Amino acid sequence: MTPQARLQAAVELVDEILASAKAGGAAADTLIARYFKTRRYAGSKDRRAVRDLVFRAIRRAGEAPASGRAALLGLADQQPLFDGATHGPAPIGEGETPAETGIAPAWLLARFDPLVAAGELPALLERAPLDVRINRLRPPPALAAEPTPHSPIGLRFPEGTQVEQLDAFRSGAIEVQDEGSQLICLACAARPDMLAVDLCAGAGGKTLALAAEMADRGRLIAADSDRARLSRLPPRAARAGITIAESRLLDPGREAGALADLAGQADLVLVDAPCSGTGTWRRNPETRWRLDPERLDRLTALQARLLDLGRTLVAPGGILVYAVCSLLAEEGRDQAAAFTARSGLLPEEMPMQAGRAAGTGRLLTPGHDGTDGFFVARWQVPC
Repeated sequence: MTPQARLQAAVELVDEILASAKAGGAAADTLIARYFKTRRYAGSKDRRAVRDLVFRAIRRAGEAPASGRAALLGLADQQPLFDGATHGPAPIGEGETPAETGIAPAWLLARFDPLVAAGELPALLERAPLDVRINRLRPPPALAAEPTPHSPIGLRFPEGTQVEQLDAFRSGAIEVQDEGSQLICLACAARPDMLAVDLCAGAGGKTLALAAEMADRGRLIAADSDRARLSRLPPRAARAGITIAESRLLDPGREAGALADLAGQADLVLVDAPCSGTGTWRRNPETRWRLDPERLDRLTALQARLLDLGRTLVAPGGILVYAVCSLLAEEGRDQAAAFTARSGLLPEEMPMQAGRAAGTGRLLTPGHDGTDGFFVARWQVPC
């Protein structure tokens, strides 16, 4: 592909990503993979170059741009390629302007936790490091990686490392997981022989970490309403040598009935709730364009409902942990404060050195901690 053809491909992809964001469709990575699946002529260098252009354009535009063309016009080094060459984009028209640069939509930035200073915002759109979690059940041999700054079970590989090709990955000795997620699992203080519930388990990344901390002893329920994501847990658990993880598919709105047998019995419940994802823009920068105030209201209502559900599962003396990969006050400190008020539970100090105190919980941010952004809080149910 010529440089102009690569640029045109990036324009087309950003148009698809914008449409998908508006419709709540597939993520950018998925769309890029689909695009090249039908364009076999594009070599590996072409794919990498186009992908780089797409994500540079996405990261640059805080507000959703008018079009993929406007987004790519914002990359000054690409403007000379708008020359009308074959297979390339049309020349820049008179008065045509690029998309404005920015971190995020203004309404969204106004709702960030006050701890997040303006100087930290650019770090939200930097490329995320490649972190893995060491499986305590199957510790790996020495690897060409550095320890992560905060997690004792974390390693950080150089960018571009094909982790899934490593013997340590294939044997289940390591699992790709951001250091922030590792710290949340460690802060749960899971122990062997517990009954634990991962209430929003997804594909099971935190489930596997909790099971390893439990030394694969006890009972661990991985519950979620997304069948496709939850179906990824069993093969991952088998690779990691985990036998205690039990998948449980939930019917949205009827979760309590599916979990009735666990009411008041769990020693630990983790509510890693669906959220805005504002802490994960380093990996998914286009999610800034998916949010609007109405969707955020629906998410905060769901978080409150899941927290209340999680409370019903905890045994006397047990622990409830709430986490969101969000930097918004209403999903973090405000959500935790409202739950504390209506539940009557006393918040506990998080057993975590990283991050900063944010109300009754702690806030991790890319700029301050080098992790994805997370809010996490913890309560103990009285005996």
